[in-house]
Amino acid sequence: MFDPRPIGIFDSGVGGLTVLDALVRRFPDEGFIYLGDTARVPYGTKSARTVERYSVQVADCLLRRGVKGLVVACNTASALGLGALRAHCTTPVLGVIEPGCRKASGITAGLSRPGRVGVIGTRSTVASGAYPDHLADLDPRIRVISLACPMFVPLVEEGWLDHPAVRLIVEETLAPLRSQPMDALILGCTHYPLLAPVISAVMGPELTLVDSSSAVAEELGNYLGGVIAPAPPGGEARKVEFLVTDVADRFKEMATRFIAGMDEAMVEMVDL
Repeated sequence: MFDPRPIGIFDSGVGGLTVLDALVRRFPDEGFIYLGDTARVPYGTKSARTVERYSVQVADCLLRRGVKGLVVACNTASALGLGALRAHCTTPVLGVIEPGCRKASGITAGLSRPGRVGVIGTRSTVASGAYPDHLADLDPRIRVISLACPMFVPLVEEGWLDHPAVRLIVEETLAPLRSQPMDALILGCTHYPLLAPVISAVMGPELTLVDSSSAVAEELGNYLGGVIAPAPPGGEARKVEFLVTDVADRFKEMATRFIAGMDEAMVEMVDL
């Protein structure tokens, strides 16, 4: 069985485009609808109740567009809103935390000693304890070191990826982790991979950075054909739609850096 309907993806802003990019590369026959809730970014400073409410509102918008599945390309929404979304939605819902944890545990699986995994994320994601909980389920021996990095999302949203101040901010923020021995560092926010070159330079090239984007693509591959019916192969060229809740021009300006062909893409404003 095949299903030509698109897959919905949402994030609080542009960070989820790292997930979208991985998915469109991996699944060229699938259509996608991406919604960036740019009017209410960032989610990482909001309460759990607010994140749940925002997530359900975004999901309803995508469901009205006829999506066959939903990818929550936002760590905060995955940490705080996934349960509410799965209870609310009539379609399968995939978050980013579980795939990222599986990838990190795979890195430490062959070690003779307990693995050491760092997690950086927004305040809400770190406070939720979602990453340590999932990692403990996969391997109780893993030692987790978590750190909130609230300045990173604004840097990405403002496009300060190459600004001279970025290196200083990343160094200062990650200082508590630099003396800690780690086998892997999970980038626990979909915005953070856009800062990966700076993070790697600060933490050292020998440390493996875990980007949830590729892990989510692998997970969706397991869903397609099982939980979600895939699109018919060899059909029309894939279609990607972009929705935002505020400042469409600014979103498109940022997105052109990360998604090929965004210069020609239309970005539609929606009211949730």
